[in-house]
Amino acid sequence: MNGSLATNASLLEAIRAGAASVSCELAVCPPAPYLAQAQNMLAGSAVAWGAQDMSVHESGAFTGEVSSVMLQDFACRYVIVGHSERRAMHGETDALVAAKAVRALAAGLVPIVCVGETLAEREAGQTDAIVMQQLQPVLAAVGAQLAGIVIAYEPVWAIGTGKTATPAMAQQVHELIRAQLAQADVAAAEKIRILYGGSMKPDNAKELLAMPDIDGGLIGGAALKAVDFLAIAQAI
Repeated sequence: MNGSLATNASLLEAIRAGAASVSCELAVCPPAPYLAQAQNMLAGSAVAWGAQDMSVHESGAFTGEVSSVMLQDFACRYVIVGHSERRAMHGETDALVAAKAVRALAAGLVPIVCVGETLAEREAGQTDAIVMQQLQPVLAAVGAQLAGIVIAYEPVWAIGTGKTATPAMAQQVHELIRAQLAQADVAAAEKIRILYGGSMKPDNAKELLAMPDIDGGLIGGAALKAVDFLAIAQAI
């Protein structure tokens, strides 16, 4: 929940300008009130845009919610579902996240499905079990459309804390996710991008992105500065 019309303008302008010098795909997901601004500023550029969340419902008595149809109106390509903050602060369940992913796919959106463990769960040796618990309902729900999603592994203990999983730690979980995807659909598992979302910054991006199963980043705080965001993109 960051941004304003003024700060967004300078940030998006700089990202659009810098996108020409990187060889990876870029996307930004601003808060919903700024989707029109993102669309206006990024249309025709190499930078895609999307939303930070969406409702599982199409319309109706769900005050405050934003539907996939509304996101279509702003030409969104992506939507983040199941972010750890949504799970923790709004009680979103694994089943709800899976349903949102299905709804996004039906609307032609690419859901960025977030999974990840808390510090207590990691210290208890439950990382693999928690990640699989969160991932399995999504795999079951999307079925043959598996290749249409993106997955983001975000260790909750490394978000906004300054802590970061070592490249080896991150790779271990990414490899586990890839193996689970392969059990569902080998061809899809090779295509799906698995992003790392735990405090990726310019000074650690290169090492993290060098891991074989880390395909990109779900960038948080570092995305608020164009120079940092673009530096991470350059690391790819």
